[in-house]
Parts: sequence; structure tokens; C-alpha cells
Amino acid sequence: MPIRECIILAGGLGTRLRSAVPDTPKCMAPVAGKPFLHFVINYLQAQGIESFIFSLGYMHEVIDEFLLTHYPLLNYQLSIEEEPLGTGGAIRLACKKATEPNVLVLNGDTMYKTDLAKLSAFHHQHAAACTLSLKPMHDFDRYGVVEINKDGYIQSFMEKKFYQQGLINGGVYALNVPKFLSLDLPEKFSFEKEYLEKYFASEKMMGLMQDEYFIDIGIPEDFEKANTEFGYLEINPADH
Repeated sequence: MPIRECIILAGGLGTRLRSAVPDTPKCMAPVAGKPFLHFVINYLQAQGIESFIFSLGYMHEVIDEFLLTHYPLLNYQLSIEEEPLGTGGAIRLACKKATEPNVLVLNGDTMYKTDLAKLSAFHHQHAAACTLSLKPMHDFDRYGVVEINKDGYIQSFMEKKFYQQGLINGGVYALNVPKFLSLDLPEKFSFEKEYLEKYFASEKMMGLMQDEYFIDIGIPEDFEKANTEFGYLEINPADH
């Protein structure tokens, strides 16, 4: 059964983007004349996602207004942090609104065009607690590396430094909600550090390599790149 429900993390302050886009949540930064979240939602709908949970914090009213105005028919819920809970705390709060045992989790300021049906099938096949979409990269130092064995079981998380090549965590996860909520985790925590890196050996965590388009608008260079590339795709949808 494909996963049809997703959590979009859209509560970030966007501090690194302030120079380019002041006073707006990162996912609402204008790309090719539209909020970046527009592209994320449309991509997910095209991939078969039917139910959305938006994890919000900073300036959540802006996103709420955007959804009411531009997506009045969208099946969605809001999960609002009263104070910053970290990525893990935000995901756990949103998971309490989930209506399915497995959900997709992704960032509202990143576009990683994974095949979600393939990710979902792999996750179910292995009855995994969490399955990560892994993007192969060359000559980078912005990301840590995730190592998997030949069957896709996560072996280790390597720290950020320069790598000639490696698989990075693309920030798109298939997550088993009951397994995640059953863990004794603090109210505020990092999903990456205090869940993935702490529990990958004891919980069944998998990685699926997908060498697809990836862009993170959290830094100004990629934000400018997205404006160019997404503008082209809007004009030439056949190349999408």
C-alpha cells in the first residue's frame, strides 16, 4: 500500500536566507514568482500524496493564509509549535495528527525529486522504522555521508567534511509512526542527531539511493539557482 500522507517541515526561520528574502519563512521564499512551497505541494500531489500535515512555527500565519487562498481543496492539517522543538520534536508533534501508520517526512525548503512509490515499497518490504532517501554527490563539504550495506541497511553516519563522493541524507523519509512515537525521546530534539544517529543500530533503518534532482534553497546560492531552474520548468513543463 503506497504511503499517501506526508509531513512537511515548514517551521524554519531561514536565517541564512535573510539577506535574499527578509521576514518570511524559508518555504515561502519566492522562486520563479511563486512561494517555493507551491512547487513542493504540486510535486507531492503528482506523486500521489493525498493528505498533508504542515509542521509550522515561525510566521505560521503566512503559510496558513497561503494554503487557504491557493489550496482551498487540499486535504491538510496544521501542526504548530508554540516554541521551537527542534526537527525531532516538530516531527513527533506532527505525527500525533497522522491518520496512517506510515508517513513521508520532508522539508518545505528542499526539492528532492525522489520516486516516492519506490521509497514507500522499499520501506514496507523491509518493515523499516525509518527509510532515508539518499542522494549520491561528488566533491562536497556541506553534508555528512550515510553508509549502507548491499541490502540497504544503514551502517553509519559520517560527519560533515570534504568528500570526493558519497551518499547524503536528502531529507525525505518514510517513517513508521507507532515505532517512532514509542521511543523515549525528549520534548525538544534533533531528528538527525538524537533519532537517526542514535537509534539506527537498534531500530531497523534503511537507505534507498535515488539519484534525482536535488536543491536546498536554505542558502542564497541555491536560492538563486532555484529561481533560474524553476522559472525554466514553469515555461517548459515538458522538460519537468
